[in-house]
Amino acid sequence: MRRLVRCCLLASLIAVFFGVATVVSGGSVLFGSDEQRAAAGAWIPFVVTFNFAAGFAYVTAGIGLWLRRRWAAWLASIIAATTALVFVAFGVHVLAGGDYELRTVVAMTVRTLLWLGLAVLAFRATRHAVLDASARPSAP
Repeated sequence: MRRLVRCCLLASLIAVFFGVATVVSGGSVLFGSDEQRAAAGAWIPFVVTFNFAAGFAYVTAGIGLWLRRRWAAWLASIIAATTALVFVAFGVHVLAGGDYELRTVVAMTVRTLLWLGLAVLAFRATRHAVLDASARPSAP
C-alpha cells in the first residue's frame, strides 16, 4: 500500500512536470517568434494546439493525483483517450501525405502510453484511498 502511495506521488510530480513542459513548448510554437516556429519544423497545428491545452489538464491531473482524488483518475483517463484520438487523427494526416516530424510520432507515442499508465495507476490509488477512508471509524 505504501508503495502504491509513493508511486502515485511520483506519478503526480511527473504529470505536473510534463504538463508545464508541454505548455511551455506548445506555447512557444503557437505564440512564439517565427524562428521558434521554424525550429519546430513541420508542426501540425491541431496536434500542437491540443497538446498545449492538454498541458493544463496534465497539471490539474497531477495535483489531483498528489491529493489522491478520484476525479484525477477520470481526468487521466480522459487525457489518455483524447490523446489517443488526436494520435489517430495525426496518423490520418500522415497517411494522407501530410508533412510531419518523426519527433511528433515519438512524442505522441510517449504521451499516449504515459497517460494510459497514469490512468491505471490513478484508479488503483484512488480505489485504495476510498477503501482506506471507508475502513476508518466515523466521527460521532
